[in-house]
Amino acid sequence: MEVKPINKRASGQAFEVILKPPSPVSDAAHSIASPPKREVSLEDIQKKLEAAEDRRRSQEAQVLRALAEKREHERDVLLKAMEENNNFSKMAEEKLTMKMEQIKENREAHLAAMMERLQEKGRED
Repeated sequence: MEVKPINKRASGQAFEVILKPPSPVSDAAHSIASPPKREVSLEDIQKKLEAAEDRRRSQEAQVLRALAEKREHERDVLLKAMEENNNFSKMAEEKLTMKMEQIKENREAHLAAMMERLQEKGRED
């Protein structure tokens, strides 16, 4: 097959394709000799199988490590969330206790002031 460009234009290009019958010279140039196959011994096969098994074990160990790390991370996140929840509960309880003490003190002060005014009124009469 032969390709000849014709009429190059701004809008595109045109080609003329000429089909030729195959020649014996071109066949020899296109055929690439495959490398000679070497014999595979039983020892080579066993080495390859062992290497594949090692790769499989390594990959399995890597997956297990990743899974263990993920579980550890999940556990850490859960513990942190529980700790934050406990801290929040303690802070809320302390805040409520302080508020209740303040209310109690204010009430006692108010009652004491009322009693004092009542006693003063009793003295005036």
